Amino acid sequence: MASSLITVATCNLAQWAWDFDGNTKRIIESIHKAKAAGASLRVGPELEICGYGCLDHFLEEDTIRHCWQCLKTILEDKTCHGIMLDIGMPVSHEGLLFNCRIICLDGKILLIRPKLWLAGDGNYREQRHFTPWSRPQHCEEFYLDPIIEKLQGSGTVTIGDAVIRTPDTTIGCETCEELFTPDPPHNHMSLNGVEVITNSSGSHFTLRKLHLRMQLIMEATRKNGGCYIYANQQGCDGDRLYYDGCAMIICNGKLLAQASQFSLQEVEVVTATIDLDEIRAFRRSASRGMQSVQAPTYERIKTPFRLSPEDGHLDLDIFPSLEMQPRYHSPEEEIALCTGAYLWDYLRRCGAAGYLVPLSGGIDSCATAVIVFSMCRMVIEACQAGDEQVVADVKLLAKFGGDKVPDTPEDLCNQLFHTIYMGMSQQSSKETRQRAKDLASAIGSYHVDLDIDEVFNAQRNLIVNSLNFEPKFKVHGGSLAENLTLQNIQARTRMVTAYEFAQILPTTRERPGAGSLLVLGSANVGESLRGYLTKYDCSSADLNPIGSIDKSDLKRFIAWAEVNFDLPCLRKFLDAVPTAELEPITETYVQSDEIDMGMTYDELTTFGRLRKFDKLGPYSMFKRLVHEWGHNAGEHTTPAYTPRQVAEKVKRFFHYYAINRHKMTTLTPSLHSNDYSPDDNRFDLRPFLYPPFYQSLAFRCIDEDLAKIEAKQKEKAGGVD
Repeated sequence: MASSLITVATCNLAQWAWDFDGNTKRIIESIHKAKAAGASLRVGPELEICGYGCLDHFLEEDTIRHCWQCLKTILEDKTCHGIMLDIGMPVSHEGLLFNCRIICLDGKILLIRPKLWLAGDGNYREQRHFTPWSRPQHCEEFYLDPIIEKLQGSGTVTIGDAVIRTPDTTIGCETCEELFTPDPPHNHMSLNGVEVITNSSGSHFTLRKLHLRMQLIMEATRKNGGCYIYANQQGCDGDRLYYDGCAMIICNGKLLAQASQFSLQEVEVVTATIDLDEIRAFRRSASRGMQSVQAPTYERIKTPFRLSPEDGHLDLDIFPSLEMQPRYHSPEEEIALCTGAYLWDYLRRCGAAGYLVPLSGGIDSCATAVIVFSMCRMVIEACQAGDEQVVADVKLLAKFGGDKVPDTPEDLCNQLFHTIYMGMSQQSSKETRQRAKDLASAIGSYHVDLDIDEVFNAQRNLIVNSLNFEPKFKVHGGSLAENLTLQNIQARTRMVTAYEFAQILPTTRERPGAGSLLVLGSANVGESLRGYLTKYDCSSADLNPIGSIDKSDLKRFIAWAEVNFDLPCLRKFLDAVPTAELEPITETYVQSDEIDMGMTYDELTTFGRLRKFDKLGPYSMFKRLVHEWGHNAGEHTTPAYTPRQVAEKVKRFFHYYAINRHKMTTLTPSLHSNDYSPDDNRFDLRPFLYPPFYQSLAFRCIDEDLAKIEAKQKEKAGGVD
């Protein structure tokens, strides 16, 4: 009797858009690792040959041509034979471009399976580049590229929504977005007898997202039975997304293998051994059987290759994998690990000398600095674990020569990370300056402490000498325009100074061949939503690791890092009142972010989520919040507000959101960590020139409802004349 045990493999791959040679090398390495683990099926990420994030490069013929060249390299490599391969790449067929899986075996293509349903919201623009194969169970003849035809031994293969039939099981493919659709292909395939389903993804990270992904895959096999093999890309592939890996194998609703979610490994392979008899027993129910005979039929591509051992004898060394519990990171850990891994990928691939952060003494720039320290911790851990690629990258980037690598995160931080405090004598407090100094010392960054009074006064004197007008701050009797002008001089001076030092610091530290430093921004998602930042100030940088993380999550991250990174100096950042320190400090006045904005950071988070997730405009948001922030406020962190206060806050948010939208067109690229980011360059596609909201129909609707509510409240109170 034939064995019912099969061993399958899936992987996280650190693919890079248009890195054809590197991507092919990593694919081959993953195949070798899968074979070494005894697997007979290897599944890889979506579009893994060219990288998922090619964007409009998908429209270029070169991308398609190079993918076929790389596939040929894999097919010709006899070390990749003896295992069934599920490989992702774009395929042009009859003048249309499809996002495809190429199922291969021993140097030949068995099936080209195009993606049926494409992702087209949020960060995804697949319909811009690909055509969906929106014809379930439909197949056609595909004419092979001439460079593959000779290897294949024939000029055509099947393209379409078919499945692979081996002597011992049936295998079907699902691709990323298809899992998330209301009627996913795995339902129909499972009913039609498919026992092994692969899912190759290019799924990006957002905070708290893994639970949803895990739940969907668990439910798919808990309801249908079967083995589900999920592969994903990992790392930065050239854009602002981080792909968070977490390849997994699930059978009959039980998790059997899970790869890391955040890792510096370029190739990570996990395997599991499945008992096909368990799948068949799981599916034996009368109601399922009745639905199965009515299920659509798939064309089966037959092969004599078995996934189970050929001899069929019982082998005590091969046994079914045991169930394991899913591994989830807390949001604080996700921030530390995702941002750290992303910054390392970006730095090692772009070839810069390191990072520089303008350290203000506030919690946002503090969080950015701690994130870089987290990167250094992850790198040192990988070096100590013997990761050869990480070791090689460290030797290339850090000053340490020969075979020596830094011993501690602080040593590495001192080589790659630079912080600069840019103070003003009247605006900057001793406390913020000391906090910046203490943090730099604790994490080991190369720190510069300076004042920008001379530059500020020189710019201010341009107004005095040219216009015969002396601008004053608000606390000194100046107008709003004067106050903003003087604040913005400081803010923009800091941006220029940061880039000045980013350019020259490697030279002054005797690393002239290392290039310049990348400047990191520190504007959180709430400030961007509200537009509470100066255009082309320190929010303008090369990258912003915290640009889509809200203040509340940043505070929780800093509290977590205080303990887990042993950084007691972080407590002072948590206790400090958020301030831009752009106005003079007096005995009776210290500038406060939340007072300036007219709303708290928690309220900004609520506005952002309702605007994006719930798709609420001003009037709908007022209707929602008048309940949530009114008599139901006890269930929320926001204090109770009267309907008029709610209306004022909603109007204020949308007013400032609208007039500051132009700032989003130049927003520093942010690592995408939340799905209510206002970044309109790639994610949040909205106008940046709005009609005045205070004259809008939406605001008049709010006023009309507010008048009715207040009239009714007055009547209830017995105060009607």
